[in-house]
Amino acid sequence: MRRRNLLVTLGSVAILRPLSGWAQAGLPVVGYINAASPEDAADLASAFRQGLSEAGYVEGRNVAIDYRWGEGQYDRLPILAADLVRARVAVIAATSTPVALAAKEATGTIPIVFTIGGDPVKVGLVSRLNRPDGNLTGVTRYNVELAPKRLELLHDLMPGVKDIGLLVNPGNPNTETLLKSVYEAAQMLGVELHVVTAENDNQLDNAFTTLNSRRIGAVAIGNDPFFNSRSGRLAELVLRHSLPAIYQYRRFVEAGGPMSYGASNTDSHHRLGVYVGRILAGAKPGDLPVEESTKVDLLLNLKTAKILSLPVPPAILVRADEVIE
Repeated sequence: MRRRNLLVTLGSVAILRPLSGWAQAGLPVVGYINAASPEDAADLASAFRQGLSEAGYVEGRNVAIDYRWGEGQYDRLPILAADLVRARVAVIAATSTPVALAAKEATGTIPIVFTIGGDPVKVGLVSRLNRPDGNLTGVTRYNVELAPKRLELLHDLMPGVKDIGLLVNPGNPNTETLLKSVYEAAQMLGVELHVVTAENDNQLDNAFTTLNSRRIGAVAIGNDPFFNSRSGRLAELVLRHSLPAIYQYRRFVEAGGPMSYGASNTDSHHRLGVYVGRILAGAKPGDLPVEESTKVDLLLNLKTAKILSLPVPPAILVRADEVIE
């Protein structure tokens, strides 16, 4: 893999310097891996840098960051992680479950700080939350565990619908847990669940075409970094196929999706930066308990609801933390 240069912006001046130059200058290097693209995750990388600066580390001044991007392709993640290990970075910042698992496989010595939307114990990242063993710690949002609640909210929005779709990425390690919990919720609600899968853009289009051909009344979108990077595309598909839908993050609603319910990905990346800063300052991963983010938000896009002819029940309007009109 070719050597990447680090772009650091100081004021209005962009400075390019090879990472080896930063190492020679005595700056620690943080390896940052995101499964999405730089354009799709710009806000998350910014939140990470903000948290890092609050911990006393400013990019280009007393720390360097080596950014690696999966571009939505999970098979690239082990390669990116192994490359950072060979570069002997000081810390690896892993921004999703697939990334964290790839990093854990790549090294048992370099500290890894993760932010994930699931249970790090269930997926095998750590054995316990309060004193994680090994070289990993981080922040969890538990968005996977909120998947049944999202199905319930979608049912409350469309109480007459008996066939609901569920879009998942089969390559995501959290998918099996998500499917089990959502199937159980569907049984309790008395609805039929229709699962479709997508790992790339073509499959995403095909999944919605399949849902449309089956005359599905609504769709819940499963947790996944690839889906996170396609919020605008998902909102476009929802409108094109006139499908009421719910996802986990606000960017889906901001892009035109009808409803979202979940924790803040931006906030967790900010906290990721803080934790990485503490590691750089000398803390050991095992001494930092995994932080649990419990705050969740319900967002509605009433403009989209009107386009889809959705009469939003007053009970959902009252519960909404934010309404886009």
